[in-house]
Formats: sequence, structure tokens, C-alpha cells
Amino acid sequence: MIIIYDAPGQTCNRLWSYVFSIARCIAEHRKLVILFHDESIEDFPSFLHCPYIYFPLWHKWLFEHCNGWKYYKGLTWRIKFDYNERWGKLCDFFGFTNGWKTRFESCYVKQALPELQKIFRPKDEIMQKAQAMVDSLRESSDLVVGVHIRRGDYSSWHDGRFYFELETYHQFMLRIQQIYKDKKVSFFICSNEDFSLDVFKQCDCQRFGKEPSGAILDLYTLSLCDQLIGPISTYSRWASFIGEKPLCFIDSKSQIITAESFSKIVDFFHFENGNEIYDW
Repeated sequence: MIIIYDAPGQTCNRLWSYVFSIARCIAEHRKLVILFHDESIEDFPSFLHCPYIYFPLWHKWLFEHCNGWKYYKGLTWRIKFDYNERWGKLCDFFGFTNGWKTRFESCYVKQALPELQKIFRPKDEIMQKAQAMVDSLRESSDLVVGVHIRRGDYSSWHDGRFYFELETYHQFMLRIQQIYKDKKVSFFICSNEDFSLDVFKQCDCQRFGKEPSGAILDLYTLSLCDQLIGPISTYSRWASFIGEKPLCFIDSKSQIITAESFSKIVDFFHFENGNEIYDW
């Protein structure tokens, strides 16, 4: 049995922290225990009810009553930020697994991808909305490009290296239209902040308004697009991996994008074309 004890970052960090352990369980017929799941867990019914994956601290009634999520979040917050060497040694002694560290492992992952896609398929209402959005864009285009605009905390992360103005994204979108000038291109926009799509002039764009499951809805709509673009993030990296869609990471506003810049994510650190992703 594999027991994952850590709770790294936000939703996609946690999804990535599960991938290798689940792939290993599939290959070696093991069982998996996840102590600290993400709040989005109910958006993934096949994950929550997978016969060989257990969530001992999850109980629907407790989370919906008695301030269950408040206390659970407090506990995961302490696990994340009050982590110390003694806690790590204790977990290692009992043979527990630090899921975030397993992102360096890639064996089993390729073979397990079809099963991972089933496990991490969101509930039907999310997938139906995601598919409807992409279908709507396809009505007027030959190619749908998902654009992940990550701002907010990126203004300070790594000294703002991957924080780009909206006009920078706009220029990359115009560049993509030039690359595929023989096709009609439309763009699905997802972002962690609100802004008008009017800034993307000469580009056919759509995005969701405020939705109850906005982050997961955006994530899996990205996974249905034909190509993806965005700054280095576990978010678009997950969409590319789980949807098997080519992604181009933006790491500079002066970056030159070509058709060859896009490739699928095959594991946490690698594109299908062999390019490696730095561990930021």
C-alpha cells in the first residue's frame, strides 16, 4: 500500500503529485491512500470512488456541516507550511510517500495514461459545459487554441518573470493566427482574473463567466482545445497531459513561436518532442 501524506500547493500541484503513485498502483496492483485531498475532489467522482484509492479523512456529511472544510483546510495548511524535518523523518520511517517528490518519476506513466484519463474525468456537468464551449468555437473556426493567462500571484513568483501584460498575450495570439493563416483560428481564454475580451482585437475569443466550478471547468475546457499556450504552470501542463494536446510555454515576451513550438506533455518534466521543463 502507498500512502501519500503531503498537500502541495493548489489543485493541479496535487493532481501531479498523485500521477506516478496511481500509475504504479495500476502496474503493480497496489492500493493507494491519500490523506490530504484537494477541495475539488467531488468534481472527480471516478477518482473519489476508485476501488483501489482511499481517502480516509473524507466524509461528505462532515465536510458539508460542522465547518468541516474550514478545519480540514486548516490542517492541510499546517501540513504544507509548518512542515519540518521531524515530520518528514516520521513519515519516512512509516514508509509514507511525499507525492510532490514523485513528479520526478516517469516509469509507468505513459502506459497508465488511458486509465488516468478515466480516473480524472470530471463530473458530467463540467465536461458537458466544456465540450459545449469548444463546440461553439469550432462553429466559426478550424483550430481552437486555449490561452491560459496566469497573472495574480505571478507578479511576484520568480520576481515576475512569467507575469505578462494582456497585450503580450494578444501579440502571441496574433502570431498564432499568422502561423496558421490558411485556417480560421479561435481562442478559448481562461484566467484567474477578470478583464474584457475587447483587448484582444482581431481575435475571435470566448471565455466562461463566473462558474461554481470555474477552475476545473476552465482546466478541462483547455484540455479539449487543439493547442495550448500560456506561462509555465502546472495548470496548463495538466491540461496538455490529460487531454494529450500540444502546449507551448511562454517564458519571455520576446519569444519566437512557430508551429514546432507546440508539443504534448508526457510527464511532469518532458514534452513529447524530448524538450525538458526546468524545475521552477
